Amino acid sequence: MNASGLTVVALLAAALATVVLGVYGVRWARTTSDFLVASRSVGPRWNAAAVSGEYLSAASFLGVAGLIAKYGADALWYPVGFTAGYLALLLFVAAPLRRSGAYTVPDFAEFRWGSPRLRRLAAVVVVLVCAVYVIPQFQGAGLTLRILLGVPGWVGAVAVAVIVVANVVSGGMRSITLVQAFQYWLKLTAVALPALVLLVHFFAADRPDGDRELGAPAPPTVSEQTTVEVTTPVVVQLAVPQWAAVHGVLDGGAVDGPVLLSAGTHELDRDTRLVLEPGAAVPVVAGAPADGAHWLLPGGGFAGPHPRYQVYSLMIATFLGTMGLPHVLVRFYTNRDGRAARSTAVAVIALVGTFYLFPVLLGVFARLYVPQLLITGTSDAAVLLLPSSALAGLPGQLLAALVAAGAMAAFLSTSSGLVVSIAGVLSTDVLRGRIRDFRVAAVVAGAVPLALSLGVASLDLSRTVGLAFSLAAATLCPLLVLGIWWRGLTAAGAAAGLTAGGLVAGAATLVSVLGGVSGELADGWPAALLGYPAAVAVPLAFGTMVLVSRFTPGSPGVRRAFVRMHAPERLGMGADRVPGYRPD
Repeated sequence: MNASGLTVVALLAAALATVVLGVYGVRWARTTSDFLVASRSVGPRWNAAAVSGEYLSAASFLGVAGLIAKYGADALWYPVGFTAGYLALLLFVAAPLRRSGAYTVPDFAEFRWGSPRLRRLAAVVVVLVCAVYVIPQFQGAGLTLRILLGVPGWVGAVAVAVIVVANVVSGGMRSITLVQAFQYWLKLTAVALPALVLLVHFFAADRPDGDRELGAPAPPTVSEQTTVEVTTPVVVQLAVPQWAAVHGVLDGGAVDGPVLLSAGTHELDRDTRLVLEPGAAVPVVAGAPADGAHWLLPGGGFAGPHPRYQVYSLMIATFLGTMGLPHVLVRFYTNRDGRAARSTAVAVIALVGTFYLFPVLLGVFARLYVPQLLITGTSDAAVLLLPSSALAGLPGQLLAALVAAGAMAAFLSTSSGLVVSIAGVLSTDVLRGRIRDFRVAAVVAGAVPLALSLGVASLDLSRTVGLAFSLAAATLCPLLVLGIWWRGLTAAGAAAGLTAGGLVAGAATLVSVLGGVSGELADGWPAALLGYPAAVAVPLAFGTMVLVSRFTPGSPGVRRAFVRMHAPERLGMGADRVPGYRPD
């Protein structure tokens, strides 16, 4: 069997396992509570695996390694922030949120403030955050199948959307809990085994690449003749002049043959083919580290203006955004009580932290073995192409097939959680909260993001997910943190903060996915603020909530809500709310 055949088998096996486990979980899905929160019956260990499987998305499985290969030390803040966010979730949100008895974030908003208007606003924000997050999952699926099998990008996106919607419609949270727990261990195996094999290969005495050094003050080079297909327009840079064969559009002019690329930047248009001879230096995306020495040093940012601002804004988004991700929060509603929610969060930190060790290794190896990806700007393919590029023959093909299966699991697990979150909000806040309404909402929750994923620009997966984190950090994070810990937060203050943070982060996200800014604006603060809005939007949201709350009346029943959120479970102060419940 050839490499393509192995890949097809691996992809089908991952998809089939997802469907089978989903069907198995349907047997227990009978009530609305089963569909929304698995009837609060998931144990901490099982739930931790499911949370981790849901959380480790395409950005984690593919994007982290690609960004580290391209940007080096600064990109380490992605896995660090993705993991550290759970510490904040553990300390400030997990247990009180579970004790509230809410089923969704909008349900919590109404529990805390008794305001149907605030509930509807929170519902809109939840849908927006989840939609921004699910779009790159579908785009990543399209990228994976296009690279591995040569099929059009929409095929992978549609395939993942159909499987996810079918699982969610059939069994809701009950169904996907089994699926996501299994998919965590599949993803961990699919990323850990190639990383460990390549680590042994790298340090083997007889390796053919023994003279390569990561920190050398020289650009990455190719060891054999390499052809690079440019699928999206990109600006690359060279430190020294170099000959290369170009077939397509270079710097606005048609070229078909060898050309001397001068030092500096060059524009490569879509569908341009670049052929590099053995030993040739690899042009890198403009703004990224051009040599190994700078790649190892922090402070370069992410190929844009004001790199220090980019890094700090990313840290704020990832550290605080986890507390506002609806598909993560809904998982803590499935715990039996607040103590189980805390135990789940501790276990998730261990599971997620273990996982992120391996994409970091793969990102390092990608710079050595597939440096040609630094030209295209689409470095998300690094994990997919790395095994077969570093290892010849059947071992490389088998590892590549395993990676493909892990990537498919990443798309399916995260998309499932996001679709459940959107469907839960739509069914309880827009429709009547019945099982039939949940199923209709699940179809809508899958179809609309799928259509958007086929029409908007495709950024690096971690970059797009970073925008979703920024939106969550600027809206739902302050709503939950202040709502749980500050009695003075009023309904008007919460609504004002949600609106202010949501408008700023949402506008930045919209402009970024539509192509960003160009011309002189691309080299200044507008580009930095639009690409990394959290450092502005998050303080604005917190400040607005506090300021408006100082001048507006408080909500009735705040004392009772705080007792319920913070009193130990053994006192019996709390009780689960009814899905779709509206107090008089």
